[in-house]
Amino acid sequence: MSDTASAAPKNAKSTAKTSKGFDAPFEAFSFAVPNVEVPAVFRDFADKAVADSKDAYAKLKSATEEATEALEDSYETTRSGFLALGSKSLDNAKTHADATFAFARDFMGVKSFAEAMELQASFARKQFETLTAQTREIHEFSQKFATDASRPVKQGFEKALKGFQPG
Repeated sequence: MSDTASAAPKNAKSTAKTSKGFDAPFEAFSFAVPNVEVPAVFRDFADKAVADSKDAYAKLKSATEEATEALEDSYETTRSGFLALGSKSLDNAKTHADATFAFARDFMGVKSFAEAMELQASFARKQFETLTAQTREIHEFSQKFATDASRPVKQGFEKALKGFQPG
């Protein structure tokens, strides 16, 4: 049984080597590509299309770089604006806390009910005026902040759109 098994692969190898089907070239499938002359109009059209594509790519790349720069500028403006807004909010809270502690200290020293009412009314009026001024200040800052943060993006996109307009 081992003689038959070892004989079979030798016969298969020798058959594959001597078989004319594997060693013969594929002459039936060989063909020549005809030499065709492309008209100059088509070549010029293709060259112009390639040049226009390169130009459009360059414009798109430039616009993308400018948009990225505008977004980075906007991000930095937004970051610094939020830091300033947070700082203003903390300053406002400190102002109110200091006023409240001063009121509490003064309130402990009142001698009469009338003096307590007068102190309370004065404190409330000052707090209202302070809060009104702080609210106006934060509102103005927020408007300026929003305008400043959006300006680089707006200018970048306007510039990019101008680059793609015909003309």
